[in-house]
Amino acid sequence: MQVIEKIKKLKEEKNAVILAHYYVSDEVQAIADYVGDSFYLSKVAVNLTAKVIVFCGVSFMGESAKLLNPDKMVLMPDTEADCAMAHMADPVYITQIKQEYEDLQVVCYINSTAQLKALSDVCVTSANAVDIVRELPGSHILFIPDENLGRYVAKQVPEKQFIFNPGCCPIHAQMKAEEVEKLKKQHPRALVLTHPECREDILSLSDYIGSTSGIIRYAAASDEKEFIICTEAGVAYELGRQDPGKTFYFPETLPVCVDMKKITLEKIADVLENENGQVYVDAGTAAAACRPLRAMLELAEQAANKKEVR
Repeated sequence: MQVIEKIKKLKEEKNAVILAHYYVSDEVQAIADYVGDSFYLSKVAVNLTAKVIVFCGVSFMGESAKLLNPDKMVLMPDTEADCAMAHMADPVYITQIKQEYEDLQVVCYINSTAQLKALSDVCVTSANAVDIVRELPGSHILFIPDENLGRYVAKQVPEKQFIFNPGCCPIHAQMKAEEVEKLKKQHPRALVLTHPECREDILSLSDYIGSTSGIIRYAAASDEKEFIICTEAGVAYELGRQDPGKTFYFPETLPVCVDMKKITLEKIADVLENENGQVYVDAGTAAAACRPLRAMLELAEQAANKKEVR
């Protein structure tokens, strides 16, 4: 309790705001001002008036917040909290593919380093990837770095020709179809809600496929009371908070991102007090990497407006 009061006091003194991803620990989500998936937090970051952003997530998230808020101080409670997938694309390979196709659009999952964003035309999240890819000119798409999400998007947008990159989220990719099938037998009424970073054998068992925020919304809107959740286990906090009368099951091999769990209340208090863990992106990379992020926000808004008109 003492550390929570310290955080609240420091936030007020420093004019700071805390953003947290659904995959961090429960107590960190509870203290945050905004909790969400990558797309929601990206939108929030653009409109913040606070001078200091404490980003409770992994390194690419802090980088993205800094790219969208170059004049603000962005602090990472643990600078070693990283995302393996964020590095799983080769800049040389991207450059080679660009030379092969005149109409190529490089679509970069936001779960990537600033260096990879700088080589891309547009960023996407799991929440908006399908809508944004549909809006893009040209017929050829190089999707980086996550092959599983890329293949899922390709099925929804068959009019485009996709080139895939051999990257993945180790946490989602390690989920076992047999464990999901076992849960389905144990809980036959339970619906399977799955993140598209999972492999195809998991997706094929699912009743709903969507982003973390989409999974939460679907569970809240459903009349069913039992759900099998195929994404990182940190989402259980928000699922339980929104739907305390419902039951959520996770695969036996619990999908836990160790890097996300590196964020603690003590580390948040420390960066607020000492202003360490600052995020820096060099000016040249920042200018190039910010363009696809802003293109994502613009195209996502266009897609949303079209849906409203319909």
